[in-house]
Amino acid sequence: METRELAYFVAVAEELHFGRAARRLGMAQPPLSRAIQQIERRMGVVLLERTSRSVRLTPAGSVFLAESHKALDAVAAAVRRTQRAGRDVPRLMVAMKPDGDAGLLERIMPLYRRDPDAVEVEVVVCGIGEQARMLRDGRVDLAFLHAPHDDLGGFDTELLLTQDQVAVLPRHHRLAERAALVLADLDGEPFPRWPGTSAHEASGPEVRDAGQLMQLVALGQVVAVVPESVRRHPRSDVVCVPVLDAPRSSILLAWPERTRSRAVAAFVRASTEVAAGGRVIETVADR
Repeated sequence: METRELAYFVAVAEELHFGRAARRLGMAQPPLSRAIQQIERRMGVVLLERTSRSVRLTPAGSVFLAESHKALDAVAAAVRRTQRAGRDVPRLMVAMKPDGDAGLLERIMPLYRRDPDAVEVEVVVCGIGEQARMLRDGRVDLAFLHAPHDDLGGFDTELLLTQDQVAVLPRHHRLAERAALVLADLDGEPFPRWPGTSAHEASGPEVRDAGQLMQLVALGQVVAVVPESVRRHPRSDVVCVPVLDAPRSSILLAWPERTRSRAVAAFVRASTEVAAGGRVIETVADR
């Protein structure tokens, strides 16, 4: 099967409309319909349920959509990594969301630069949840990911830090003076919708970065349960209260499986050495 055919299917599966998919691909609708039918015949399964009013993915179609994304990302990643390897000045690309390293990177970088295999590093600060996709499609070589939130499939990882979580509340919130909370105390509160979640999973507005989140908390639009490292950037208009029964959050350094890059290996070595100094950020209750 050709990557072109995968791209055809992905467009239809995401648009769930042959006309819109054809416009997105810059082609006519009839050949697109024939291409999808040919894929289904070749695979021997129905991928899309079609009526005169709608197009829906079958269970097999949902699986094929996920696998097609992986295959297309792998091809794109191969091209991007090969192009980077061919540059006159090699460069290591590292992705993280704002403050997604909990302050580790400023200690990792000096140690990494002393390694004989080190190259120049470019840090790509991205939106919430974008790091794994950038690593998969080859835009970056390493990423700071977060368990249990990010999909770690297809990556090698190194655990760097484990954190307790806190509730971030407006300064004058009814719970702001509490020494600690449990999750049940926050029942009925508006929580932010992270990228990829639906309005059924959270009642608050969608949040795409840490700055936006903190502003919405300060305005009383949402409350959030986030890792303890948020305390590194205190604000006078919000408070952080430990949540005793919230699951701990882990920061991991991730890179593609079977990577043979000496520069990546050197960065992992430096990160592991820094992380060995303390893998758990203590909470207020611990101090």
